Amino acid sequence: MSKVNFAEKFTKFSDLWSPRVIAEMNDYQFKLVKVKGEFTWHNHNHTDEVFIVIQGCLTIKFEDYDVELNAGEMYVVPKGVKHKPCAVEECQILLVEPRGVINTGEADSELTAENDIWI
Repeated sequence: MSKVNFAEKFTKFSDLWSPRVIAEMNDYQFKLVKVKGEFTWHNHNHTDEVFIVIQGCLTIKFEDYDVELNAGEMYVVPKGVKHKPCAVEECQILLVEPRGVINTGEADSELTAENDIWI
């Protein structure tokens, strides 16, 4: 394993809402993703989901409230909680989740991304 430079890795792809794996630790993957606009409402019944904002601003909508994250901030969405990430401008995020997690969770969506793509 060599060191990983987030800025360099973000230059290797342009697709929105399509996480790219940059490392693994035990059964967890570290994924970079670029987001803009609104994602689909979804949940993950079997795992929490960690959002770490590298650049930009991300809003995570919940049924009763919103959480706004800026660069250098993180939030853990508990398993089973329905949520919808949104970003007005392009936002760069690091996700940490178990290997095999589908980005749209239990939802059937056109935004479901191919899984386990490494950069």
